[in-house]
Amino acid sequence: MENFDASLSPYFKALLGTRDTRVKGWFLLDNYIPTLVCSIIYLLIVWLGPKYMKNRQPFSCRGILMVYNLGLTLLSLYMFFESTKENPCSACASHTDPWTQQQLRGGRLVTGVREGKYNFFCQGTRSAGESDMKIIRVLWWYYFSKLIEFMDTFFFILRKNNHQITVLHVYHHASMLNIWWFVMNWVPCGHSYFGATLNSFIHVLMYSYYGLSSVPSMRPYLWWKKYITQGQLLQFVLTIIQTTCGVIWPCTFPLGWLYFQIGYMISLIALFTNFYIQTYNRKGASRRKDHLKDHQNGSVAASNGHTNSFSFLENNVKPRKPRKD
Repeated sequence: MENFDASLSPYFKALLGTRDTRVKGWFLLDNYIPTLVCSIIYLLIVWLGPKYMKNRQPFSCRGILMVYNLGLTLLSLYMFFESTKENPCSACASHTDPWTQQQLRGGRLVTGVREGKYNFFCQGTRSAGESDMKIIRVLWWYYFSKLIEFMDTFFFILRKNNHQITVLHVYHHASMLNIWWFVMNWVPCGHSYFGATLNSFIHVLMYSYYGLSSVPSMRPYLWWKKYITQGQLLQFVLTIIQTTCGVIWPCTFPLGWLYFQIGYMISLIALFTNFYIQTYNRKGASRRKDHLKDHQNGSVAASNGHTNSFSFLENNVKPRKPRKD
């Protein structure tokens, strides 16, 4: 495996240049193979998992989901805003590996950007000293969180929510881990901070929503799922605007990375827009059509002053064994 990774290094260097030495020795970053293998295993589970669960009862996973979503909410909040104080035992760090030394020092995106006086229009990767290291430390957690988020798909499989395993879902999860391995090795700070900052904020909202939705009694009160998707689309547009600024008013940040990010954001906008239309616009149009049809057929039932346009289904739907959820 090490020989295979060594054979890839010359190609990476020819295409992307020299790696950033500040992340040398950091967990999972020295070799690409672990990230690639994790991605391949993920795709195999996406393919084989639903087949394995086809004739099996779905798992509830409610308790695990609550803990998982709470954990990712807190991690996203930390990456976006919360601080990790300097470790008072600086001598202890000298006896640990490079990755542990840096993580003991802590960091946060908002603080690092503010203290480093990051430029919105363009920011190089070696222009803010220790503030750059704060950004790098927290962006490592951002990269690692993409590995943790593979569990999103695994829970869908275990719960037999296969309709949620879309092309968008798999593309986004599989690609982000790999993209951020390259980002962390070549451009681990500077202009790279913006998209991760916005995404961490969106994930605070998203995983708190998922955590609350795992409690059945809370579901009737959760109304903002649609707006989370809108926030994601806004995030992609803002990232394109900020990245384009780096192209128009360039600095020492490599232009190739900026062009790649614009292209990737466009692909996400296309996929998320399609998801939004399929999920919300067509669903709303279908409900209005069904409601109008019921009125025309005179089959609308009234109860306590509220119309029930689904009453015609009562005699046609076969009883289904309820899932313990």
